[in-house]
Amino acid sequence: MTSRRAGAARTWLRAAGALSFALSAWLAAPSVARANCDVPETPNGIPEEVAFKADVGGVRAALARSGIGVGGGYFAEPFYNWGGFDEGGEYQGVLELYVNADMNKLGFWKGLCFHANGFQIHGNSITAANIGALMPVTSLEATDATRLFELWLEQTIIKDKLTVRVGQLAADEEFILSDGGGYFINGTWGWPSITAADLPSGGPAYPLATPGVRVAVNPNEKMGLLVGVYNGDPAPPCASDDPQRCNDHGLDFELDDDPLLMVEGVYRYNQSGRLPGAVKVGGWNHFGTFEDQRFDSGGALIAVTGNSGAPLDHNWGLYAIVDQLIWRVPGSQDPQGVGIFARFIGAPEDRNLIDFYFDGGFTFTGMLRNRPNDALAIGFAYTNISDKVSAFDVDFGEPVARNYEALIEVSYTYQVNPGLAIQPDFQYIFQPGGNVAGQKDATVVGARTSISF
Repeated sequence: MTSRRAGAARTWLRAAGALSFALSAWLAAPSVARANCDVPETPNGIPEEVAFKADVGGVRAALARSGIGVGGGYFAEPFYNWGGFDEGGEYQGVLELYVNADMNKLGFWKGLCFHANGFQIHGNSITAANIGALMPVTSLEATDATRLFELWLEQTIIKDKLTVRVGQLAADEEFILSDGGGYFINGTWGWPSITAADLPSGGPAYPLATPGVRVAVNPNEKMGLLVGVYNGDPAPPCASDDPQRCNDHGLDFELDDDPLLMVEGVYRYNQSGRLPGAVKVGGWNHFGTFEDQRFDSGGALIAVTGNSGAPLDHNWGLYAIVDQLIWRVPGSQDPQGVGIFARFIGAPEDRNLIDFYFDGGFTFTGMLRNRPNDALAIGFAYTNISDKVSAFDVDFGEPVARNYEALIEVSYTYQVNPGLAIQPDFQYIFQPGGNVAGQKDATVVGARTSISF
């Protein structure tokens, strides 16, 4: 075993020890298991909330009876921008296919579920081609590819108190998520710009998943805990500067990098009351080695010596999230009305491009009596460039020093039917890239059409 692999193994063991310690404090009461492993129980084997319910030859019905559910969706995203570094329009489309399986029906033991999904991504990323922002215009922007995304088994154990998921995982499917952020299109409302910029290859997030283990504990309806340990870099080293090219089909199941540990706790309150809310706190620790953004190993300015930054052990971050309904539509069964949300995230300034991130906004759901499933969202996001990076720009003689990027987004979800939605969207991006010379503020308009089948 090489020294690099041995060091990675030791840190994986330390991370696993932290995971075990966290679990020991939470195994106390029952929770809810994944219902039927997300395999449709409808007669035709097709989920009720899809746009197209065709079952050619009864294949989906037969698969569902055996414990297998298949389906997918298509996302179409035309956008146009004024500003950035190149005015123009781009189109990107994403086809997703998935398979879920109740392994008990397939002859295995009770509580074991299987999931796999993949994407066919085509078109051009407007952020990369026209704007150069740290907060990508859409959450689905990626390099053209046909790729596997997640591939995992999940076991529910201890009388449904605990679920353990093992396989190729994406942290952005479960961690650092706000309910309010789900009504927007810009990618930063999901996996925020701070983790995308500070973690190697963007971290375990769309479109790059990586091997890992995730444990979820829900002692009751109010409290929950997520703990995940992931391979710390979802892409192997290669000649390309694009991690998505280095792991171009999602089939590089790397296990020899220093691990990433993520922990998140949630407290949900007033869930049966008129105005429910939730608070999440969490953080991450990457066990690898990172470089100082301004000084080399001898303490001299990198801009003067041209050396690499001084090596620094570990990289970490902390965050807090709040979701709160502040006014409820009278008589609504589901909690619809006016909601507010906010996320605060911080990371060390000496080893990171971004040291502080904030987003927040308002959501309006169920406001129109004849269109109860429509939603309006208005939000603001702020990405702060660390002082060390700003000082490096000054040291290097850049005409302007990077300092921040900000975003205003207004998005409306028009629900045509349960499986078809059209989402017109407006974004204004201040200082794309964090105040890069020659890049103008960008005004972006477009829409996302989502079709499920």
